[in-house]
Amino acid sequence: MTLLALGINHRTAAIEVREKVAFGPSQLAAALTELRALPQVREAAVLSTCNRTELYCITDERGEQEVLGWLSHFHALPVEELTRCAYHYVDGEAARHLMRVAVGLDSMVLGEPQILGQLKDAYQAAREAKGLGGELERLFQHTFAVAKQVRTETGIGENPVSVAYAAVSLASRIFDDLSTASALLIGAGETIELVARHLHEAGVRKLTVANRTRERASQLAGELGGQAISLDEIPEALEGADIVISSTAAPLPILGKGMVERALKRRRHRPVFMVDIAVPRDIEPEVGDLSDIFLYTVDDLQEVIEENRRHRQVAADQAEALIEHGVNHWHHERRIRSAGEVIRDVRSHGERLRDEAQQQALDRLARGEDAEQVVRRLAHQLTNRLLHQPTLALRGAAADERQELLEAASELLLGDGERGH
Repeated sequence: MTLLALGINHRTAAIEVREKVAFGPSQLAAALTELRALPQVREAAVLSTCNRTELYCITDERGEQEVLGWLSHFHALPVEELTRCAYHYVDGEAARHLMRVAVGLDSMVLGEPQILGQLKDAYQAAREAKGLGGELERLFQHTFAVAKQVRTETGIGENPVSVAYAAVSLASRIFDDLSTASALLIGAGETIELVARHLHEAGVRKLTVANRTRERASQLAGELGGQAISLDEIPEALEGADIVISSTAAPLPILGKGMVERALKRRRHRPVFMVDIAVPRDIEPEVGDLSDIFLYTVDDLQEVIEENRRHRQVAADQAEALIEHGVNHWHHERRIRSAGEVIRDVRSHGERLRDEAQQQALDRLARGEDAEQVVRRLAHQLTNRLLHQPTLALRGAAADERQELLEAASELLLGDGERGH
């Protein structure tokens, strides 16, 4: 049996292709059932996120062509197009890839934690679809243990490496207790959505979202218990805002120096933390000259991100070493299980020969044959039958000059004490 990992990701395929190959929640159960039913597939799990679609399977030898063909057929995508951007790993390399995915080493954002939760969801879906047998079950459990060790023993997830997270990280340095702070977010795109979620996780409960389209602002604010306003209402909202983070596509600044000065007077000069993530800028640079205003731009955040990325890279190197140890352990356990299967097969073969010879001996005794002759014949037959196949294999090895097999047979069959006698 071969462990196979086959898929595409953000490095190998454009989003136009990733969209076509993604599995929606409503498709997953049927996909797992179909995949598991392929003649060469014994076990299967599917990981599908915005950045990757990967299939993990236990297959017969060279089962990747069948799996690739199935993926192409399921999504009605020409197999040639899929082949150009697909990758596959087998056995140890497949195990290593899964572990690197689990700890965020293969992610667009190095060390991001969300992928582990997505992988656990994929594992649970495979279990519910009866796609897992012993091999994949053990691999996933071992991978989760390695990921936990990496998170515990390295700092790979500690330093923010996204603009949204870096902005919230800066805010936490300025405010001792974010739960008492009020935040005004301008815009409602993906970056502001991430900022809103990070602020909410950091304890901020007073969130106001201002956007040109009030409906979109209401949707985002509603999910986090905040309120939505239009851009025209920003001057009034500034008075109560301790944190202002803006990211719109406006061609001209939204916050001018005069507007902020008036808000500061009403605030009695309580400090305001501002982050302008937009390009072109949403906040006039002169706002940063005002007392009690801490204004950061996207360039300031990039410095924070780059420094944190360096810290994460050190942690990533430590994580790679832990993963290598995890892969070696997986190999070791697999070899032991493989040996156990061989031992069971050998014992089963020997016991079958024994039972056949024993029954023949009992039949002769029942017919009244001499007991001593029956025992001698039993010993002779059993020895011949047990040694017949090994003898043929040894002669074949000698004829082919396979000295290593002869030496291994000597060690296995005779042991140290019997060699040379």
